[in-house]
Amino acid sequence: MNSFSKFSVRLLVVLALAFSIHLFVLHQLELPLLDNRIVAAYFLNYILAITIYLTLFLLKTKMSEQLGFLYMGGSFVKFLFFFIFFYPYYKLDGGLDSLEFAAFFVPYLISLIFETLGVIEFLKK
Repeated sequence: MNSFSKFSVRLLVVLALAFSIHLFVLHQLELPLLDNRIVAAYFLNYILAITIYLTLFLLKTKMSEQLGFLYMGGSFVKFLFFFIFFYPYYKLDGGLDSLEFAAFFVPYLISLIFETLGVIEFLKK
């Protein structure tokens, strides 16, 4: 299995586990499970993370000097997606509450950490 396949499968497993734990916590607190675009947030963060990883992986030899900037550009793209697709929805009720924040930023943070570790792994080789 190549690096990209390993990364994609591992990230999928980690995000699925995080999603399950996230839903379990919401259930235990008797809060709505699928509000705040939580499914879209997990899915979008997965797709963006594997896209950014694949882009960096494919460009690691051609643009090795610029990989750091490309990585930061990927993070910018993620924030752009947040502000275009999630933030307006979250602001409809007047503010960004902790459930809305967690719905997007839990998968964002997990994906970011996983992306960082994945990029470090292939750069070491």
